[in-house]
Amino acid sequence: MRKSIIGLSAPVLIGVLAAISAPAMAQDAPTSDLTVTGNAAVVTDYRFRGISQTDRRFALQGGITVSHSSGLYVSTWGSSIDDYVASGSDQELDLIAGYTKTIGAATVDVGVLYYYYPGSGGANTDFVEPYASVKGTFGPATAKLTVNYAPKAKALSVGNGKEDNLYVGGDLSASIPNTPLGVSAHLGHSFGPSYLTIGKEYTDWNIGATYTWSHLTFGVSYVDTDKSSFSPSGRNIAKAGIVGSVTASF
Repeated sequence: MRKSIIGLSAPVLIGVLAAISAPAMAQDAPTSDLTVTGNAAVVTDYRFRGISQTDRRFALQGGITVSHSSGLYVSTWGSSIDDYVASGSDQELDLIAGYTKTIGAATVDVGVLYYYYPGSGGANTDFVEPYASVKGTFGPATAKLTVNYAPKAKALSVGNGKEDNLYVGGDLSASIPNTPLGVSAHLGHSFGPSYLTIGKEYTDWNIGATYTWSHLTFGVSYVDTDKSSFSPSGRNIAKAGIVGSVTASF
């Protein structure tokens, strides 16, 4: 039952009002439906589906995501690249829009990713890639299946007109209970032929581990493919390698 404050003296009344006003204001403050997250990273090699985009050298990367409580989100992510990737461009910019929803034990994510390569001199290097994934969590472990399909585009051509590309990948990850450590594994297959494949098709895989400290995550992974591909410098950019990373999240 609410007590009446009528008849209280001025000092007591002021004290009561002061005591109840702060919690009331805090409770009445609206909760935002938007969440903004971001990250910045340094990696020893930028591997896209197992193939180096930086001639097996360092890359600077970063991204930001705005998510709505409805499940809708937009995101942008960028990385430095070598000029053989996209006709002289020295950076990749990914523009993403999607929707995610949890249904029972599964989380479904669908969206569209646009690969933009500024500074490519007007060449056909940009392309669109719709994607869909489903993941489930089992204790400390998470399993995820992803399908990416890039419709026919001149940017994907290997000399036969417009080409398309299909990529199917599976991921397993787990955090080690009561520790800042995590482990992961990935297996993917690219179906072509297209600019994204080595010949007609190829398989890539990696295994890795992470250590998280405050807002920083330190990672190391072993990356490999079942084919070879050489950059203009003569390096095999599909060769097995160890990739290290330091990522700051905010």
